[in-house]
Amino acid sequence: MSEVLGLRDRKKAATRIALSEAAARLAKGRGLELVTADMIAADAGVSTRTFHNYFSCKEEAVLHHLEAQVLEWADWLRERPADEPILDSLEQIVVRALTGSERELDEMQALVELIDSSPALLAKKMEMHVRLTPMLDEVIAERTGATGLYPSLLQMVVGAACKASLDLWMSGRSSADNPEQLVREAFDHLRSGLAVPTR
Repeated sequence: MSEVLGLRDRKKAATRIALSEAAARLAKGRGLELVTADMIAADAGVSTRTFHNYFSCKEEAVLHHLEAQVLEWADWLRERPADEPILDSLEQIVVRALTGSERELDEMQALVELIDSSPALLAKKMEMHVRLTPMLDEVIAERTGATGLYPSLLQMVVGAACKASLDLWMSGRSSADNPEQLVREAFDHLRSGLAVPTR
């Protein structure tokens, strides 16, 4: 019985991923405002009713991959050695997330640009942020023993450092060989308390 349920769960997860990928692909190619649930369902090879069984709207479908990534990163943090300094743990997680292909990085950048250009996606992303931030705070609190402001502050600072690194890489304004090099440099700056580098 458990094997049947396992297979069913895997099929449901695969359908959710297929719908999310179709939604993001169509939105990038046509613009979100021109994409409908019918189009997403057809692209994924399922019925419109199936789409609505998984997502309440096209914005939610587009953002599903991003939400799944955040949940995966939280799992990675839980798996890091318990005695590892938190910045070391977070650095390893970010680097691990960046070890995909250059195509994957390009796709992620395209998704970020799509979100930034769409008020509807930005609003939905904010809802996702409000929902996921407390969960990430709990994981950081479990790892550090710190409560209150610290988990949220650490989460925001690390997120900003990663965004700055990737923005610099994508803009072509860096002499770094790869984005990982910039991310590691960013974490070095965080460890130094953002002291001004010596020239």
